Amino acid sequence: MDPMAIPPRLAPLLAQFDFTRQRLTERMTGPGSDSGNGTPVPVPAMTDDEYLWEPVPDCWSVRPRAHGPGARATVLVGAGEWGRDAVSEDQPWPPPFTTIAWRLSHLSEMLARRADYTVGSHGLTRDDYPAHGDAAGAVEAFDRAAADWRAALLAADDAALDTVGHCVYPSGSDAEELFLDLVWWVNQELLHHGAEIALLRDLYRSRAAGA
Repeated sequence: MDPMAIPPRLAPLLAQFDFTRQRLTERMTGPGSDSGNGTPVPVPAMTDDEYLWEPVPDCWSVRPRAHGPGARATVLVGAGEWGRDAVSEDQPWPPPFTTIAWRLSHLSEMLARRADYTVGSHGLTRDDYPAHGDAAGAVEAFDRAAADWRAALLAADDAALDTVGHCVYPSGSDAEELFLDLVWWVNQELLHHGAEIALLRDLYRSRAAGA
């Protein structure tokens, strides 16, 4: 879509998505990130050890498929040699604490599948989506998934924004939502999971400093 043709209601949500995506990527890859007031701060690239760090016992994470699921998980979802801890039915309560690897894999899969169920094949499952055991691979996967979702947004006109079920992603209430409301919801997912990942990076750094 021509940038001049972006529906006015979508423009601020697209700008928010772009800003949040860039800020999360910078917080994971470095070499610097905006502190929030315009001051750049140095940020080291995320290591594999940090990506898979389990700050408390019995975390859910991304694991080698050969190792099987972690505590309270029953399956490892995703394609390839690694999978993400999950359950086949009801989620456990209280929910397990999750690693950066789990949160980033979940976020990337959600973006990729929602893009697919908006402008793609409408068939991508969580078992089709690859899980990554390394930080660099996971960041690249996030970038691809975010780009796919952004392309789906750029394809939406005013009629699409007002359409219930424009996205038919089966793991949420998407088929019952106005697409404009769903765009807001996806931004909220990116904001809160991005904040979680940033906080875990801070905790990992503090742990290392105090070791």
